Amino acid sequence: MELIGYVAALFVGITLGLLGGGGSILTVPIFSYMFLLNPVTATAYSLFVVGVTALIGAIRNIQKGMVDFKIAFLFAVPAFIAVYLTRRYLIPAIPETIIEINQIVLTKDKGIMLVFSLIMLLASFSMIKRKSTVSKKNDGLKLNLPLIVLEGGVVGVLTGIVGAGGGFLIIPALVLFAHMPMKKAVATSLLIIAMKSLIGFLGDIQNLKIDWTFLLSFTAISIVGIFIGIYLNSFIDDKPLKKGFGWFVLIIAIYIIAKELFCKSVFY
Repeated sequence: MELIGYVAALFVGITLGLLGGGGSILTVPIFSYMFLLNPVTATAYSLFVVGVTALIGAIRNIQKGMVDFKIAFLFAVPAFIAVYLTRRYLIPAIPETIIEINQIVLTKDKGIMLVFSLIMLLASFSMIKRKSTVSKKNDGLKLNLPLIVLEGGVVGVLTGIVGAGGGFLIIPALVLFAHMPMKKAVATSLLIIAMKSLIGFLGDIQNLKIDWTFLLSFTAISIVGIFIGIYLNSFIDDKPLKKGFGWFVLIIAIYIIAKELFCKSVFY
């Protein structure tokens, strides 16, 4: 199962390289169900993998002049403050048993996985339903700074809980509130994801014992996958690929919900 997990790490990187996002949402299920890590550790490790891989993509976009640094920092500052505080204080404060009614017990681990599965559902619908967006001229439009800051904080909390990058939330916010063209929004979102994910991971270093050998090995394989994906991106149309990946994420989300609600856990 661990060997399959390392192959899946390559798939995560390839997906990120092909689509510019999405693959990171698979890291938590991989860590939880293939490497048998508890959800708190799985989401922490996911933040590191997401942060490093997004940083590589961001550097590539910076070289192309596609990143809006002003908007990135306006969004990222409340996001990384929220994700750090969530990982440092909120996650440790959640009781091991959240709800216990008769024979129904909702544990901390199951609660995290269920919230994560709901985020996966939203992400899958976003990828399946997404229509091509025609860029409009945004000259003269004012930035909606309060909503940008608020959205950054909300995304930070969600990222802190589930360990995923939240690109499907960030990109629409940049388009709607910062009036950015879609391609620039995608490029800028990678820098935001990198900053908030890596800073959020710092909150876990103080609470968890990190297996650096394993984490760096997994991340290195994902990075190899990114470069493979970037290469393949020149030959593959990403629109049908993104829709197909959306259906795949939907199936994984339904599996997690079914497993956590109806199956007795054997992993944690």
